[in-house]
Amino acid sequence: MKKTVFITGSSSGIGRATALKFQHEGWNVVASMRSPGKESELTALANVICPALDVHDVESIRSALAAGIERFGKIDAVINNAGYGLIGPFETFSQEQIERQFQTNVFGLMNVTREILPHMRANFSGHIINIASFAGRSIFPLYSVYHASKWAVEGFVDSLSYEAGRFNIRLKLIEPGTIRTEFWGRSTDRVNATGIEAYDDYSKPILDAIDTAAASLSARAEDVAEAIWVAANDHSGRLRYVVGADAHITLLARKLLPDSLYQALIQATFHSGAVNHVGTLKSFLAGRASR
Repeated sequence: MKKTVFITGSSSGIGRATALKFQHEGWNVVASMRSPGKESELTALANVICPALDVHDVESIRSALAAGIERFGKIDAVINNAGYGLIGPFETFSQEQIERQFQTNVFGLMNVTREILPHMRANFSGHIINIASFAGRSIFPLYSVYHASKWAVEGFVDSLSYEAGRFNIRLKLIEPGTIRTEFWGRSTDRVNATGIEAYDDYSKPILDAIDTAAASLSARAEDVAEAIWVAANDHSGRLRYVVGADAHITLLARKLLPDSLYQALIQATFHSGAVNHVGTLKSFLAGRASR
């Protein structure tokens, strides 16, 4: 019997690449998105449906899950992919921006997870795969609220894995580094909502360096889709799947270095205007190892 995957945020980037990957591998695909009326590629594929879903709207989540179960009978894996990044100095964000970041990245993911758990418990099987980030275990300047949301996802999933495991439900965390997707375009919010300009001279060169690095060094959405595929077929207790050279080296530095040295590393990487953050990280770690 064919397996079925349910994906949020399938209209572009990682979500779309994942839908195409699973469909190619012979799974049924429920590729949910906020505006399915605009979709033509996925809806033309066999064994793919594209129900409307907004992770802020619990009723739309229930409706999309019901559509998937009605069409395919069972959902074997859920991919919590919908999300975006709020980037910039904390003082420039409005309360509404901060709440929206958590509503999407954290509460939306929790809403989908809450709604699928009874179905998976009843079937005594399932994978819930959550797109976190290497930003969920590392720290960079100008990402304070985004970091907070991704650290929350990491803690939520890590703890939930114990109670869900009693029902043979596997929780997984995908931790990509910078990825060449629309995340760096329409999926980021950099609006200075408060009008505070005190950080302009600090933030502009850092954001420029981040954009350059994202364009030249990041992995592909297809690389993340491949990691998701591996996780969906992994019945072991493995929790985390890291994607991208920058993610691997950054998380290694975070693991090995004390806070003071990690802070010095981030200073060297971002505040110098360096754009080859992988090269900077490697050089820094090599220098520390030789001392």
